[in-house]
Amino acid sequence: MLNRWRRAGLATALAMVALGACAPESRDPATPAIRAMAARGLSDGALIAATASLDPAIRDLGRRHDPALRRADLWGRPLGWGNLDLRQPPDLGIPVQDGEDAIALNTLRPFAGLPIRPMRPFVLSADADDAARALHCMTQAIYFEAAREPVRGQQAVAQVVLNRLRHPAYPKSVCGVVYQGSARPTGCQFTFTCDGALRWTPQPTLWRQAQEVAKRALAGFVDKDVGSATHYHAVYVIPYWAPTLVKMTQVGQHIFYRWTGPWGEPPAFSGRYEGRESELSPALLASLDPRTQGYLGAQQPSAPVERKVTLAVAGEARTYTVVDPGTPVAGRAPGALYAARRQPTPDEIRRINESLEAIEKGGDRTPATSPAPIAQR
Repeated sequence: MLNRWRRAGLATALAMVALGACAPESRDPATPAIRAMAARGLSDGALIAATASLDPAIRDLGRRHDPALRRADLWGRPLGWGNLDLRQPPDLGIPVQDGEDAIALNTLRPFAGLPIRPMRPFVLSADADDAARALHCMTQAIYFEAAREPVRGQQAVAQVVLNRLRHPAYPKSVCGVVYQGSARPTGCQFTFTCDGALRWTPQPTLWRQAQEVAKRALAGFVDKDVGSATHYHAVYVIPYWAPTLVKMTQVGQHIFYRWTGPWGEPPAFSGRYEGRESELSPALLASLDPRTQGYLGAQQPSAPVERKVTLAVAGEARTYTVVDPGTPVAGRAPGALYAARRQPTPDEIRRINESLEAIEKGGDRTPATSPAPIAQR
């Protein structure tokens, strides 16, 4: 069977030639063949036979103007991102099981090839209790996600935790990031928090190694291999969300991804550590990843999301806070965008409508409810 992109290009080329053949002055010798093909239908054989006699320049012109072949995206987003509806679980369209088939399909999907930019160092500044809890949660993530991985693989997992902590879309504590969604039967961000793995006692040697990696990560170590990655999965699984993100690199047995567009670049990671590691609220434990689990959002009330906007100007991306009109602000905080005008009150809207109505009737511009009398002549 012909590749669908090739079919689209050939069909477009034939359409252009056929349109040209409709002109009175057309004397193209290929026109009878095209008309005969049209009578037979657009089968693979008919397309191949009809296009064989066309000038190569005509075929190239058809492909160049075929919208189905315009696959470039200025943000470097994966193909199909614009058509994906996350309100429903995406279907890859193929019956894939975890294991060797998944490894083969993951290999077929190429890496984005975009630059992997290193993040700024993160140094934990917290009291003794928060520091101990943050270290424990980070060690858990490294151990249960990558205990059998080489040190590079464990460092990559730690970097993802810190990247999420700094990203505006995720909690602002280490334990909050690790345990987000863990109260859900499915949809926890780190699988070990909801699949029963915590019932098992860690192996002491591997735990101590994971703890050392965690200590270095919380003391400023930066894993440059994964850059701004916020997602990963094992090579032997195919999560539905993988095609919606930028496939960055593979470290050990994990493939790493980042958000698309400016929100996947280091300047967007402007969140600040807030501490309070022990405050894992029910809302946080039941919350979702807004980037990969948006289809679940309609199934439960969602907490207000902090409004942020990332603007890319002259090659530099910056994230700003958006302040709603009418929000009382003592002073103009740096890094905040303010609405140029506030929303009018209902009383102001009523007076404006009355003024407009008076103008339409040819009366004075003063509203009917105004106490000022209308001058008589």
